[in-house]
Amino acid sequence: MLKATAYLFLKHSTHRAIPTRYLTAAAELQQDERLQSFRTQEADPSKHSKDHLAQFYTIPLSDRNVLFQHGGLPKTFQQHIKTFNETCLMVREPAVDIINCLKSIDYDKPAVRFVLYGKNGTGKSISLAHVLHYAFKNKFLIVHVPWVGDFMRHCKDSSNSETREGFIDLNINAAAWLLHFRTQNAELLKNPDLKISRDIQWTKRESTAKDSSILELIEHGINRMRFASDCVNILAEEIKLLSNAGICKTLVAIDGFNEFFYPTTKVYTEKKEIVHPNKITLTEGFLNLTKFDWKNAAVIVTVDEMTVKVHEEGTDPSMSHFPRFLLGKHGFEHLDPFLPVNVPLFSKKEHESIMDYFRERRWVRPYPGQDEELYFLSGGNPFTLLDYCKSL
Repeated sequence: MLKATAYLFLKHSTHRAIPTRYLTAAAELQQDERLQSFRTQEADPSKHSKDHLAQFYTIPLSDRNVLFQHGGLPKTFQQHIKTFNETCLMVREPAVDIINCLKSIDYDKPAVRFVLYGKNGTGKSISLAHVLHYAFKNKFLIVHVPWVGDFMRHCKDSSNSETREGFIDLNINAAAWLLHFRTQNAELLKNPDLKISRDIQWTKRESTAKDSSILELIEHGINRMRFASDCVNILAEEIKLLSNAGICKTLVAIDGFNEFFYPTTKVYTEKKEIVHPNKITLTEGFLNLTKFDWKNAAVIVTVDEMTVKVHEEGTDPSMSHFPRFLLGKHGFEHLDPFLPVNVPLFSKKEHESIMDYFRERRWVRPYPGQDEELYFLSGGNPFTLLDYCKSL
């Protein structure tokens, strides 16, 4: 009901010019001052601090094309990137807290795990993207899964594993992920010290020799797709060895991590039986990377209610968004101990900041009481606000 009311109100108010007589000179001056303060010129995420909270910074096009060329930003956000012709992220406290931790933790100790959690639409994926940009600027080897649901619910194909009985390969998805990994780490993969530690025999005629480059292993998985799933698992093992040896520093970032532990997938056997995630070859590699038995690494994952809601129609609306509920017993035990980081609803300052951004980009027209009205209707939820302000 509220959404319908907001839709009609915006239709007749937000997207039409408001006569200037409704805006006093003082209000216009205040608006101009705010439009100058919602952005920060500090584009380096390494330098973001509490002083930059609720301000927008712009990711350079060159960085975006490397980091997010093959995914990592929500579809709604991607639409805004095209509309506004720039990639702007709001500096929020969860991302700043994690970045500060990444600056100060001892990388000679076991990998620290962070879990981003929060209600649907609060911006977990955007906070993860902010941290990824920090990792990219600071030469981390990035292992990024944009959305686990793409493996479990939108698999391109499936086949029985040739190397592990009872397991299912998702080779097209695995090859696509290897391409994503190669793109994000293109510069680092030129390092000649990034070598594999053993001989790998694929078939009687195909093999990858010990001390071959990691890039050669990746290329093999992309070009010989039948081996792509196994390549991902081997790559995970080699990354851990390289990090332990101090040759690279790794950031693992997985969005929708709890999907790995949810029993219902859209992957089926030849007998049309549902395959549990722990019987999907890809799962092993990414779960291996989220353990704490290695160093020179940090792990950041998000847990999302959407995983449960997609699989179960009519889910209890009181369902919890906390990690213990979403991860389940096995998922929680796998990550424990970890640092939980809550991604909250917008504060009033953050809400005003994003509305100033919309007004500056001429996406909405100002009217008296606009911020208060939309903050009340959206409940401070970023996704709901975007939905109310979308094109009519």
